[in-house]
Amino acid sequence: MMRKDESTEAPERFEYLQSLVTEFQNTDSEEAKEQVLANLANFAYDPKNMEYLRELQVPDLFLDMLTEENENFIEFGMGGLCNLSMDPECRDVILQSGAISLVTNCLSNRREETVLSAITTLMNLATPTTRSQISEPGILQCMLRFSLAESPRLRNLATVFLQDCCSEEQVRQAQQHMQGCQTAVGIPLPKE
Repeated sequence: MMRKDESTEAPERFEYLQSLVTEFQNTDSEEAKEQVLANLANFAYDPKNMEYLRELQVPDLFLDMLTEENENFIEFGMGGLCNLSMDPECRDVILQSGAISLVTNCLSNRREETVLSAITTLMNLATPTTRSQISEPGILQCMLRFSLAESPRLRNLATVFLQDCCSEEQVRQAQQHMQGCQTAVGIPLPKE
């Protein structure tokens, strides 16, 4: 049985999200844009908002942020994608936009939050069709390197990625390749 306020909540929710997207598009203030992005990323965590966010093309907005100079734009865009990628329909929209390479580029970000969101997003984007792209040798070597990081969050998440997204053989081959090269991937570990 639907509560009385649920029937009016949906249009109001959509209108509010739409007003955030419009504010982002219309403002020239970087600070205001950062605030809107942070809000949209938080709203992307709630399954009730997924359909509205897809309709408002927020996944594309988040993807666009990954190539910006502003580190906050990148962090909030990556965080929003991470939240959206948990939803199968949003995941498909993100994959259709060719997101894997953009997300992979964020693995070299200096901010740990951005890197953690990128790893989680890659895990969420792993499907039978994309698994080979997500577990390619460069990414595996990066995860092996992260699995040795001082940060427990980064170390643990990279270990889970290696267990969930890669075969034991892939991991073994990546480890052998890294032993042959003194420089792993050249991706700096993020700063905390």
